[in-house]
Amino acid sequence: MKKLIPNIFIVLLVSSCSNEAIYESFIFDNPEIELSIPIDFPVLNNSFYTNKPTKYGIELGEKLFFDKKLSRDNSISCASCHIPENAFADHNSKGIGIDGRVGLRNPPPIQNMAFMQVYNWEGSKSKLENQPLVPIITPEEMDASILDIIEKIEQDDDYIELFKKTFGDDDITGDRIYKSIAQYEYTLISANSKYDRVQNENDTFTESEAQGYQTFQEKCISCHSTALFTDQSYRNIGFPINPDNEETGRTRVSLNSDDLMRFRVPSLRNIEYTAPYGSFGQFATLEEVLDYLDNGVLEADNLDPILKDNNNRIPLSEEEKSNLIAFMKTLSDTEFIGLQ
Repeated sequence: MKKLIPNIFIVLLVSSCSNEAIYESFIFDNPEIELSIPIDFPVLNNSFYTNKPTKYGIELGEKLFFDKKLSRDNSISCASCHIPENAFADHNSKGIGIDGRVGLRNPPPIQNMAFMQVYNWEGSKSKLENQPLVPIITPEEMDASILDIIEKIEQDDDYIELFKKTFGDDDITGDRIYKSIAQYEYTLISANSKYDRVQNENDTFTESEAQGYQTFQEKCISCHSTALFTDQSYRNIGFPINPDNEETGRTRVSLNSDDLMRFRVPSLRNIEYTAPYGSFGQFATLEEVLDYLDNGVLEADNLDPILKDNNNRIPLSEEEKSNLIAFMKTLSDTEFIGLQ
């Protein structure tokens, strides 16, 4: 009987260790990260509440965002077209994908995504978690498949560990990839510009900035409203038309001819850093944008009434243009783009 005691002890020890291992595989510490949400910002996108940023989810999403493995030939990442110092926008008129392939549009900035209700120029996505697949599979962008990407990152021990820390196990799936990227993007909140400090009574506008703000309220705020400086509506404002015959604007989504060449109103936050401007980078500078609006835009049956009712233009004096640009530069968040 005494000889059985050591054996029984070993069995119990093994059983204990085994149970502990099983227990640990289901219990993991990945706390939600509380974001600093500005009081005056619009409501959060509903999908945020089902995919709240977590400690390791953010870390995993950031790693994926900057990883060139997400492209077929490992040459570009999300950050190749969404450059942090450009407020996560691009400096090219149109996005450049693998093999130098040119996309349809100018990549928009990625900022304050948690508060947006629609994504992409034509509003093709209403959930941020559904957006990453688009550049991954588009031939002019990453030209990859999610299965190929999964196969690549399954060979990376760091990824295996991060997926386990994020989700409790090391199962790597497309859905988990998209959720992690979205969690990282939800943290990209820009709300620390001079404009914000003025609103909080911690700074003051110069005379030129103040006059520009007044002009903005008179002539721009109808479209660029709310603290995001976009009302997220779709409008045709008569900008030069993309020569690519695949471009139809919002009509690509709605299939409604009334939406021809309507695009989502872009945010003006950090606009100093997001040139070129327009859906396919039609304008190199803010001065060119304002000159075009002043001189007269293209006629269209669905031209926005703000322009159609005013002889297809927004009249601006040279002083007003200068002051407007001075004001728009107060929307620059140097901390957000890494200059501080």
